[in-house]
Amino acid sequence: MQIERKAFIGCDGDYESANTVIFGAPFDSTTSYRPGTRFGCSAIRAESFGIETYSPYQDRDLLDYNIFDAGDPELCIGSVETALAQIEEIAAEILADGKRPLMLGGEHSVTLGAVRAVYKKYKDLYIIQFDAHADLRDDYLGVKNSHACVMRRCHEMVGDGHIYQFGIRSGEREEFRFAEKHTKMNKFNLDGIDEAVKELAGKNVYLTIDMDVLDPSVFPGTGTPEHGGVQFMELLEAVFKLKGLNIVAADINELSPHYDQSGISTAAACKLLREILLMLE
Repeated sequence: MQIERKAFIGCDGDYESANTVIFGAPFDSTTSYRPGTRFGCSAIRAESFGIETYSPYQDRDLLDYNIFDAGDPELCIGSVETALAQIEEIAAEILADGKRPLMLGGEHSVTLGAVRAVYKKYKDLYIIQFDAHADLRDDYLGVKNSHACVMRRCHEMVGDGHIYQFGIRSGEREEFRFAEKHTKMNKFNLDGIDEAVKELAGKNVYLTIDMDVLDPSVFPGTGTPEHGGVQFMELLEAVFKLKGLNIVAADINELSPHYDQSGISTAAACKLLREILLMLE
């Protein structure tokens, strides 16, 4: 009996010839408010069959490209350090094979594992972050690798001026003071994306999207909803502006599907993932 592998719609190609490899990071052990993001990546795959493989926005179809979905590894639930090491190993293997990793979270802390692998290959690395939260705390309740600290840990690798933050509207005062000196933060909206694209032309870029950048009215299915966010088409149009940048890896995270019984949050994540995949090909 042949068992069909559960892959994101249109992404069941073969690994060897794929340019982009999807993998999940079902981890949420440092979630600071409502847990459940460990179920996000599997929900995105399951619900992806409610959308089309064709994008009328880009006039492109996932069926025309060979994209491989590697599924979800079994990550250590109790130790963030162990889980991050596992994620780093997976991303490093994909990069070593000359492919682009695209990770589905999980909470935002998982980004650190992938960035560690990418940074080892691309030392001059820049990060574009779409997010409601600054994620620049030095620690959260004594935990250095909390999802509230992920961009601070990334900054320790990539350095000043290498992190571009958009949509940020929440964080403690020290985080915003830190950003004034060390990152390029665009508060509340995505207005600075055009300038960022010009500055990052020819650079190696890691793209991380925390889905709570969207307003809870359109994306309620997340553990830390923050009102005052952007609309879906604002985010999608900003993503389209990144086409042409050398995006060497990417992730989408912080979907907690069970907080949205309507399913519209998972549907939004599916549609955004489709457009990112097609934009990168």
